[in-house]
Amino acid sequence: MTEMADIDIEQLQSWQGRSETIEDVLWPTQARALAATLDRDPQSLAAGDPLPPLYHWIYFPILSLSSELAADGHAKKGGFMPPVPFPRRMFAGARVDCEGTLRLGERVRRTTSIKSVVYKEGRTGPLIFVTIAYELASDDGARLVEERDLAYRQATSASGSKRVGELVAYDDASFTRVVEPDEALLFRYSALTFNGHRIHYDLPYSQSEGYPSLVVHGPLIATLLADLVVHETGASHLAHFSFRAKRAFYLGEPIRLVGWQGADDVTLRAFGDDGIERFEARAVLP
Repeated sequence: MTEMADIDIEQLQSWQGRSETIEDVLWPTQARALAATLDRDPQSLAAGDPLPPLYHWIYFPILSLSSELAADGHAKKGGFMPPVPFPRRMFAGARVDCEGTLRLGERVRRTTSIKSVVYKEGRTGPLIFVTIAYELASDDGARLVEERDLAYRQATSASGSKRVGELVAYDDASFTRVVEPDEALLFRYSALTFNGHRIHYDLPYSQSEGYPSLVVHGPLIATLLADLVVHETGASHLAHFSFRAKRAFYLGEPIRLVGWQGADDVTLRAFGDDGIERFEARAVLP
């Protein structure tokens, strides 16, 4: 087990400020594939349409060679990403702001930079948070700015990963949707995001990291919450979306997506079958 004394936090923080810029085309075909994965009509999307909220996560894939993957299926750490010595990694949260409208079919530049590397002591042990900043820009001036928090921690037993959460009533919600994740949903989302992390498709490996089953992608749950807002309000895009993951969902567990609509925003939550809140989010309407 890695101890704090074994972690050179200053060395990890030397990655702060590193940046890279790449380009991609927001191809409609990929967006349609994600819509189908979310159980929405793929033919509703065409070139020139606004990029739906959080669909930018399926573009700009990290094209690591198969020979360059680590044991967990991700690209080996120590290249662009700092070599954090903890095996578990989680997309813990993000804050996304849009200025203007990115559109399907556009060529877009994305600049990525390592904003911070922070060590913290959590309830389950030591944690290292890496915050990454993204800026997407099109030739017509539209911009999307995101800060993404990745949490790294040690592997624990499955029983140790269970935590007491908050019970929240949602009888007064404006709208709800229940999604039951299966292997096909996890596979399709992994494929669309070019995500090789084995916790999403390799059960023995997932259990070796201390999880009881396959883990549902945090970004998938966030995308389902954003999709709920678009579907229920008719908004084509969002001015702001932020989320924080509190507890994981696993294969076969029903995910209850819940939204409370305000004057210009929507408060969002994702609950497990036990009624415990596992995700919280907020969307600001344009």
